[in-house]
Amino acid sequence: MSSAFLMNPAMIQRQLMLVNRVIHPIKTPSFLSNKIHSRPSFHFLMRKPRQYVISSSFSSSSSSSTATSISKVGFVSWYLGMIKSWPILTKSVTSSLIYIAADLSSQTIVRESSEPFDFVRTSRMAGYGIVILGPSLHFWFNFVSKLFPRRDLFSTLKKMVMGQTLYGPAMTVIFFSLNARLQGETGSEIAARLKRDLLPTMLSGIMYWPICDFITFRFIPVHLQPLVSNSFSYLWTVYITYMASLEKAT
Repeated sequence: MSSAFLMNPAMIQRQLMLVNRVIHPIKTPSFLSNKIHSRPSFHFLMRKPRQYVISSSFSSSSSSSTATSISKVGFVSWYLGMIKSWPILTKSVTSSLIYIAADLSSQTIVRESSEPFDFVRTSRMAGYGIVILGPSLHFWFNFVSKLFPRRDLFSTLKKMVMGQTLYGPAMTVIFFSLNARLQGETGSEIAARLKRDLLPTMLSGIMYWPICDFITFRFIPVHLQPLVSNSFSYLWTVYITYMASLEKAT
């Protein structure tokens, strides 16, 4: 019996090692634990994606502004295409529209509220813009650009001087004379009108047009110069149509 309870020392050592493993589990080496903990976690892939709600007011305002900008770009592209395809006609119609707007503005400023608009006068201004001013601007700016092709300061000043001494006075005389003739004035009455109104008009032009011509000749391409000049001429046309509507000179 006593021999049955006796154990081999090797067996005792194995049992002690098993007890140690149960009580103190084997530690994972540090380099393996780092690898285990550094594995990427993929639980975030299961998260529900966030949903962003764009307000209707923001979307409508952004779409309207986009549509407006696209329409502006479309109009500019169309207008530039018309200038390239039909330069004289496009510039003439532009001049006519500006003269119509300027004449109506001039009448609005000076007329009484009870007085009607003089659309016959407005039609005279529209005819002058489409028949005379528009084509003359086209040929004048092309002529000046060929004569002085550069856009440096000295060339710009020479163009300005030519405009103030040649083109401006000639077109003012034609405008006053033609408008007076269409109103039924005689040659002597037209001469008296020019004697009375031409010099004050030219002096007013010297105070207004040089800065406009400087911007036009210095910074604007030749094919767009009539458009810019017409834009500047809106205020000038308000004034000159008022001068043309004055009573006959006595």
